[in-house]
Amino acid sequence: MTGIALGVTAGLAFGVGGVFVKPLLENGWSPGAAVLARISIAAVILAVPGILALRGDLRPLWRARWTVLLFGLIAVAGVQFFFYASLERIPVSLTLLIEYLAPIALVLLAWLRSRRVPQRIVLAGSVLALAGLVLVIGPGGGRLDPLGLAFAALAMLGVCVYYLVGESSAAQLPPLALIAAGFVVGAVALALLGVTGLLPMRFVFDEVAFLGAEAPWFVPLLAVGVLSTAVAYTAGLAAIGRLGSRLAAFLGLSEVVFAGIAGWVLLGEVLSVLQIVGGVLILAGIVCVKLERRPAAPGAAEGSGEEPAAAAVELGAEPIPVTAALPLPPSAGDGRGA
Repeated sequence: MTGIALGVTAGLAFGVGGVFVKPLLENGWSPGAAVLARISIAAVILAVPGILALRGDLRPLWRARWTVLLFGLIAVAGVQFFFYASLERIPVSLTLLIEYLAPIALVLLAWLRSRRVPQRIVLAGSVLALAGLVLVIGPGGGRLDPLGLAFAALAMLGVCVYYLVGESSAAQLPPLALIAAGFVVGAVALALLGVTGLLPMRFVFDEVAFLGAEAPWFVPLLAVGVLSTAVAYTAGLAAIGRLGSRLAAFLGLSEVVFAGIAGWVLLGEVLSVLQIVGGVLILAGIVCVKLERRPAAPGAAEGSGEEPAAAAVELGAEPIPVTAALPLPPSAGDGRGA
């Protein structure tokens, strides 16, 4: 149950992030600037806990440098860059829909790797979750630019990397150290993209309308940096370590549900009946995946009357990096992917 609680906590933290970021965007901040700022804040916050998790010994970071680079460049910076590159060419709802296909992509990946058909309960959960996503987000209209679709697919693959690296890196680094180092790498990469002009950066240091009152610009920025980035990623990786990438990824879809609820409660954005039904379908899909039967571990004693030991978690798909800065129609979404 601890893993489930952590996964839901991550989904909630990612989901409310859009409520925090939206005032900045409405006040003139570019999405790239908001993402760079939130990741930089989270990197600063997690720097000391990350070093403490390593007990002051930074050598494991060097030994795991390729894992850190993969996480920071692909799961953090890559997701952000390709998400916004996609938005320039295709509707936001379609970009979101493709990005949130990461859990289903991981089911397909596990199928290809193992050459075993997933259990029916997992396939049913995937179908329910996909149907729910379509209802909540909607496929959107507009032209289907091939390059825009490719960018959205790359953002989705970056979210997959987030889950897969989170599952496989535990033997190399404590999760806090991986996240802190990955945020530093991701922030540097995004800053370089901003300097080159590939990712527009525009900062506005005026007061913003925040939760029904006027607040300094740094208040919502600190909220999204602390809660929807540092806390969300930390809880998310902890959930992956306990549940495996597949179930944690489906739990990550709760972000869509929480984003809608947050937009309704905090911003007064009305949810349609179809969106509510979609949220229920997503939750039903998560329950189905949770009910997957794990095979008995090799060599388990037969006839002992004891429960078989759980087998090693299978490979299977955040932000997510999670969309971070643009609203889910009609609610404000967050997550690893924006």
